[in-house]
Amino acid sequence: MRLGTSSPISHGTAEEWAKQQKELGCRAVVFPVQSNEDIKKADAYKKAADENDLLIAEVGIWRNAISRDPDEQKQNLDYSVEQLRLADHIGARCAVNVAGSFGPRWDGHYKENFSKEAFSETVKMVQTVIDRAEVKRTYFTLEPMPWMIPTGPKEYLKLLEAVDRDRFAVHLDIVNMINSADRYFAMEEFIDECFDLFGDRIKSCHIKDIHLSEEYTFRLEECAPGKGELPLRYYASKANEADEDMPVILEHLNTDEEYIKYLGYLKEELHGLYQTF
Repeated sequence: MRLGTSSPISHGTAEEWAKQQKELGCRAVVFPVQSNEDIKKADAYKKAADENDLLIAEVGIWRNAISRDPDEQKQNLDYSVEQLRLADHIGARCAVNVAGSFGPRWDGHYKENFSKEAFSETVKMVQTVIDRAEVKRTYFTLEPMPWMIPTGPKEYLKLLEAVDRDRFAVHLDIVNMINSADRYFAMEEFIDECFDLFGDRIKSCHIKDIHLSEEYTFRLEECAPGKGELPLRYYASKANEADEDMPVILEHLNTDEEYIKYLGYLKEELHGLYQTF
C-alpha cells in the first residue's frame, strides 16, 4: 500500500509539492490541479509526481451531479466529465465523487436520497459521465456515504451491476459505511466483507477513524487516526493484501500541521505495511 494525504500541503511549485510529499513519506497523492485550470499546469504536476514516484490516486469531483436544479445538474455533470478526462490524461487511479443528494445541500442527508428515483438517477449519472468521457486508463468511482447511495458494500455491488460499465469501479471509505451498531461492533468482520466482495475493483481507499460517543442516543463521530476504535492496521493490511500499490489516503483534517502529525502517526502504526522509498 501507498500512504498519502488529501492535502497538497502549502507549496509554491509543482516540484516543491512533489518533493515535499515525498519527504513526508507519501507515495500516493490526490491531484491538486483541476480540469478548469491550464493543462500545462496539470502536466507539470504529473511530471513532478512521476519523477518522485508518487502514484496519483484520485482526482476529486465533489459536486452534486444529480441536483434537482437543472442548471446546477448540467454544470456539475459537465465538470464531472472533465475531471474524469483529466484523471485519464494524467493516469490517475480514479476520479471520485459522491452520488449526490436530492436536497439543497450537495452532500446532505435526505429521505429522498434513498428513493427508487435517486437510485435510477445515480445509475444514469454514472453511465453518462463514463460514456461522455470515453476514458481508457482511469475509473470513475463513488465514495460511499452514511446517508446516500451507496451506504454499504452490497448496495455498492447492486450499483455496479446496474451501471454495467467497465470503467466504473470502487472507492473504499470504511468509516463512511460504519453507520450502525452491527458494523461498529464487528468492524474487522465488516472490513473483511468489503474486501472480499470488491477485490481488485477497489482503486483507492480513505483512512481516518471513528468513535462511539457515550452520550445518548447512538452517536458515531469521525475523528483523526488513533482517536477512535477503527482497527487501523487491520484495515491497512487488507488494503495491502488487495494491492501492494493500493493508495490509502488520509483525509478530513483541518491544517497542514494536523496532516503532518497524523501522517506521522500512521507511518508508525502501519510500519512494515506501507511502501517506503
